[in-house]
Amino acid sequence: MDLMKGKKGLIMGVANERSIAWGISQKLTEAGAELAFTYPADALKKRVIPLAEKLNSKVTFSCDVEKKEDVTKLFEDIKSQWGQIDFVVHAVAFSDKSELSGEYLNTSRENFLRSMLISCFSFTEVSKEAAKIMKEGGSLLTLTYESTKAIPNYNVMGVCKSALETSVKYLARDLGEKNIRVNAICPVLIKTDGLIKALNNKFSPAKKNVNKFFKEFSKQNSALGSLPTPEHVASMCYYLSQIESSSITGQCINIDCGVFPQ
Repeated sequence: MDLMKGKKGLIMGVANERSIAWGISQKLTEAGAELAFTYPADALKKRVIPLAEKLNSKVTFSCDVEKKEDVTKLFEDIKSQWGQIDFVVHAVAFSDKSELSGEYLNTSRENFLRSMLISCFSFTEVSKEAAKIMKEGGSLLTLTYESTKAIPNYNVMGVCKSALETSVKYLARDLGEKNIRVNAICPVLIKTDGLIKALNNKFSPAKKNVNKFFKEFSKQNSALGSLPTPEHVASMCYYLSQIESSSITGQCINIDCGVFPQ
């Protein structure tokens, strides 16, 4: 399938082959899109470049979203490389793991500000710079998580995701006149490294009990009796990057197999 042949997009947030951003990257490549990737530091550069090469991409950029000059330079470099861009997938988030357990009440000022900058405001800044070189009909996507409830061991990240989802609505309004669409995708309980590590702290022996947790949770809480995979998220991302979704903007779309409506 080459439905996205000729389209060029940026993926921010690939960490490894189990990350949601990687599943999205594979789906978009299969559809014919040409991708560029970012990495925030040399440690991840060693992971991201080989993954990009697996998808026949040699376009990779260093970008620490905590630095405004990095974000500005990123899109200047993309303009030099491609001229224009069709879509951006923002899968960037961070918080001090030590503050994701216990009470939200104990969140430090320093971690709150840093988490909000990386996990929320970076999307606003990326959208501003991307819009300068984005074709009409372009798509800006970010990843969020259930933000209407207080989730144990999520704490400040839940607050950041709430802010991120509200940002999506304002960005959609601001960029609508340029025919650029802005949406968020909200997957639930996908087996990423971060979630598995969090559950490993809860269950022991880890692997057996984590798998049991996923199986029992999906049976008891999912309308479809299953949980989504990175491929499900990738399919929605693929759809939102195409002309067929040209009327959808400012939305937070759940990918949950019917968990949240229950």
